[in-house]
Amino acid sequence: MTARAWAELLRISALFTVPGDALAGAAAAGRRPDRSTALAMGASLCLYEAGMALNDWADRDEDAVDRPHRPIPSGRITPRAALTAAGALTGAGLVLAARAGRPALGVATGLAATVWAYDLRLKHTPAGPAAMAAARGLDLLLGAAATGQGSALRAARSALPAAALLGAHTHAVTTVSRHEAQGGSTGAPLAALAAVAAVGAVGGAVVGERPASVRGGAVVGGRAASVRDGAVRPPRAAPARLLLTALTGAYLRTAARPLAHAALNPSPPLTQRAVGSGIRAMIPLQAALAARAGAAGSALAVMGLVPLARALSRKVSPT
Repeated sequence: MTARAWAELLRISALFTVPGDALAGAAAAGRRPDRSTALAMGASLCLYEAGMALNDWADRDEDAVDRPHRPIPSGRITPRAALTAAGALTGAGLVLAARAGRPALGVATGLAATVWAYDLRLKHTPAGPAAMAAARGLDLLLGAAATGQGSALRAARSALPAAALLGAHTHAVTTVSRHEAQGGSTGAPLAALAAVAAVGAVGGAVVGERPASVRGGAVVGGRAASVRDGAVRPPRAAPARLLLTALTGAYLRTAARPLAHAALNPSPPLTQRAVGSGIRAMIPLQAALAARAGAAGSALAVMGLVPLARALSRKVSPT
């Protein structure tokens, strides 16, 4: 029972949405994952779980009314134990980030501060969704800053567009989550649905794609090209585009339909389902962002987490 209670407190089914942040960040920075990426991933996991424990500690009085089955109000975990876990996990995350390098530690420190500020101060204010979006964006930037050699600042700048897309999705889902206990909001799911569509449209576009022309044959933009029926097909461009399209479609399918259902019937169960699906949709979004940057291997590795997240969410709610 204790293990089950901690699994619920830490929302372990949502844990699979975290590793893709670091991989997408490394890909967006144009770098291959390395040991520092793994350390950044470990730091992300610790800080995410710290946020989950701290969230339930901060909301223990509210949960006693709206969610008395949660681990703290039900008495299965004490408030002190939850707060201690949040502090210990935060410390562990910062230690792992420090081992990945000074730039990673700097980003992780900002991420930890954002997590604590959200849970203790900002969650129930108008700034709450923006703070949560900033935390997800910083988590992606952590992977970019930690990975490889060279300028961490340049790497972080390269990853900013991907971080903005992930942040926009997080903002939309967080806004809907504010109504999951009572339901009743049609506007929030509709706004989130529009945001998801926009993220899918931008994220599914090929980076730097330009119309190509061939003069007498052979090289376009510095790459060999084949000509068939007057169309230019750069090597491997079609498979990469197909993968990106498939991943973007998986993201839209995961996030959009439950949001549409919640907009039509904003009951607590359907709103909670939309939030849970929105959380799981981060995995195909991260994969799409990695594929968009040309890291097909990282994209496929991230998508391998989908069945694990789906299976575990049937046992432990991600919200």
